[in-house]
Amino acid sequence: MGDFYQTGVITTLHKLGKSDISEIERKLEAYKFIRPLSVVLPSIYAELEGTALPKILAVIKTVPYINQIVVTMGQTDAEQFDKVKRFFSVLPQEVKIVWNTGPRISFLYDLLSEHELNVGSDGKGRSVWMALGYIIAENKSRVVALHDCDILTYDRELLARLCFPVMSTTLDYEYCKGFYSRVTDRMHGRVTRLFVSPMIRALKKILGNVPLLNYLDSFRYPLAGEFSLAVDLARIIRIPGDWGLEVGALSEVYRTTSINRICQSEICDNYDHKHQVLSPNDPQKGLMKMSIDIAKSIFRNLGQEGVILSEGLLRTLQIAYLRVGQDTISHYDHDAAINNLYFDRHQEGQAVETFARSIMIAGQEVLKSPLDLPLTPNWNRVAAAVPNFFQLLLQAVEEDNS
Repeated sequence: MGDFYQTGVITTLHKLGKSDISEIERKLEAYKFIRPLSVVLPSIYAELEGTALPKILAVIKTVPYINQIVVTMGQTDAEQFDKVKRFFSVLPQEVKIVWNTGPRISFLYDLLSEHELNVGSDGKGRSVWMALGYIIAENKSRVVALHDCDILTYDRELLARLCFPVMSTTLDYEYCKGFYSRVTDRMHGRVTRLFVSPMIRALKKILGNVPLLNYLDSFRYPLAGEFSLAVDLARIIRIPGDWGLEVGALSEVYRTTSINRICQSEICDNYDHKHQVLSPNDPQKGLMKMSIDIAKSIFRNLGQEGVILSEGLLRTLQIAYLRVGQDTISHYDHDAAINNLYFDRHQEGQAVETFARSIMIAGQEVLKSPLDLPLTPNWNRVAAAVPNFFQLLLQAVEEDNS
């Protein structure tokens, strides 16, 4: 049983004991007529050959309250796309596949570039953004839920608890972030445990009361890839195109809606998916790359709140982060001991030292190019710049799926 303690400035919806999934789904079936749901599955072709995605489809086939499924594919060629269509054809719900690297959608990306709208390179952020655009264009759904396609522990409860806060007509949230534990014989989630949370707390030590930092520190798992949101909110937020996607999206939501309309929901007891390598000597790979992108996103969002980034602040932050990070290692070491979990203190220390270097690398890049924001434009701006873009997008997806 989880705790029911409310922390920070957003509402936390806990998983208290064994919940009745059939009762939650009964309510969602009623809500679907008022707030129909689209589920977005961002994927790459390699995941079709893995073990997680087939299991996810086997679960989704049995979910009764989904209005539509939008699969948004990256890193997929023409031969593979034909296999993708056959793979997802087993689903009984309406399924649309957005082929982000296909010629029709590529033409639309080129069209946006001609209008000086930068949507970044092929990646999860861009794929998610285009899927949201398709859902807005179709105008069939009022709620979007998104989750990754590499979840090894996926079940019906995970999706129901993720959708419920935004689909519910009584709770009436606009954005819900999923959270969970990531534990096997050891603790996972190093970037959240050892980088994001300690870095935010180190920044709070230095900068004092910054509302954005208090907000980000309220999330139990800010890097979770699972969230749900109202379609009206999806129209006005921007999606970062790199590993800063989750933190950047949280910051966008913070600026565009009320704190009272934002929540986090505990969607499962435990969660497992693929794990990234640390890559301490290569800032273009692994968790090193991820932490640099996340730090850049945090720095730029702080800049938008009026915080001045300087060499002095970066040096102070690096020192403060190392202290907080080392204290955090002790906390997790003791937590692992009482739960009989494997804990390699040396590896955890290496991770903190790597992330400390990431802070300086990210800070230097932001100081050099402070306006180099890897954010997609919001969909209202796209509609203003290219008035027929939604029609072109609907046509491209229909032709790809025919």
